[in-house]
Amino acid sequence: MLDIKQIRENPQLVQEKLNSRNGKYDIQPILDLSQQQRELEGKRSQLQARSNEIGKLVGQKVKSGVVDPQSPEIQALKDEGNAIKTTLSDLEPQEKELKAQIHELLLALPNLPSDFTPLGKSEDDNQEVRTWGDEYKPANPHILPHWEIGEKLGILNFERAVKIAQSRFVSLIGAGAALERALIQFMLSQHIENGYIEVSPPLLVNTDSLTGTGQLPKFAEESFKCAEDDLWLIPTAEVPVTNLYRGDILNAEELPIYHTAYTPCFRREAGSYGRDMRGLIRLHQFNKVELVKLVKPEDSFEELEKLLANAESILQALKLPYRVINLCTADLGFSSTKTYDLEVWLPSSGKYREISSCSNCVDFQARRADIRFKEAGKKGTQFVHTLNGSGLAVGRTMAAILENYQQPDGTIKVPEVLRPYLNNQEILGVPLVNTNPVPPTLPTVIEPPTESLPKPTEQVQSRYIIDLLLWIPIVSYVVWIIWSLLF
Repeated sequence: MLDIKQIRENPQLVQEKLNSRNGKYDIQPILDLSQQQRELEGKRSQLQARSNEIGKLVGQKVKSGVVDPQSPEIQALKDEGNAIKTTLSDLEPQEKELKAQIHELLLALPNLPSDFTPLGKSEDDNQEVRTWGDEYKPANPHILPHWEIGEKLGILNFERAVKIAQSRFVSLIGAGAALERALIQFMLSQHIENGYIEVSPPLLVNTDSLTGTGQLPKFAEESFKCAEDDLWLIPTAEVPVTNLYRGDILNAEELPIYHTAYTPCFRREAGSYGRDMRGLIRLHQFNKVELVKLVKPEDSFEELEKLLANAESILQALKLPYRVINLCTADLGFSSTKTYDLEVWLPSSGKYREISSCSNCVDFQARRADIRFKEAGKKGTQFVHTLNGSGLAVGRTMAAILENYQQPDGTIKVPEVLRPYLNNQEILGVPLVNTNPVPPTLPTVIEPPTESLPKPTEQVQSRYIIDLLLWIPIVSYVVWIIWSLLF
């Protein structure tokens, strides 16, 4: 949420920065309501001062004994005081209503772009900062799209997921599920090594939480809601992790706070009809490892560069080609003042696709969620600065691996850093194509040495002797019977 004081003191600058977002944002209604609020506050202050004056005056006159407490003069002062109290009571709900209206209008305004954010009217004005890993781009021009190779290998199944739910869902089978699990474990391990504390947050959050991080009220149609319980499925772990500290006053010594979290994420994708209908790029449910920081204001832009480097380190370890994009004012997210996008190379389409957004929200989310910190020995509190970024989107990382590590025989080579999480397996899938055909050969017949076999005549003689021995008892029995009959 923007600072109402900043809007009052620098209305022209605020309006110019909002206009640079290429949206229709008008701060004049806020200024008008704010003026009414200040007039009411001034009137209330004057009336309160007069009420205090009357009370003091009546007390002095009565105490001195100069004036009778029942005198018309004292009664007139008391009547004036009672009228002031009635007026003050009437002003209170008016002030509350004005405050609520201003708050509602402020919630609808996005963050102001930073001075480090390039001006632009569309995503075409985003600036490429650098590329990495050109030497790792596959040389094979016949790369299958990740959804096609995944279905051929039996590790991605979109058809059965549609049967279970609807379009934009996927079931991961066998090696597909194992690869996703390996990626999640690897990402979390890397971030924990870099000083992030892991969090396993709720996947359902209340309206205040989504309002605190800026998804509500503007993006209600993008989220899945459990209406009966006033709970929402999270679109990103940024929401529950940031809201861990909603309403808190932290000690300055606790900052910076680094958190990482793996969660499923849920998005209706209401505004993306017809885009990326196939594959893992745009799903209603997807897994993501998130990075969240709470820092001091003077450190936030330096912390953004560190967060970006942490996200980049995952892509570099996986040896996936990517580029860094500095988003222009027109392409910034609602809560961000400055954002870097990481885009991974997908060879089947010959394009880079977003795999992470790393954003500095300065005090925008902290004002909405009321997250403050206090310096020891100093009066008052300050709002923290919040940052967040994907480290990384797991499904899109899988898509990049299935394409960039695709082998000519249709198998997938496992990135070296993932092998310890996959029982040191080097290849995923059974070869779909025989890339080295070998002519069939007949089996070799091995003949035994001839000297070990008996000669044919010897075989006949042996068989004759055996037959003769078998007939001797039979002939003897027949002769005995004939002899008995004759004699």
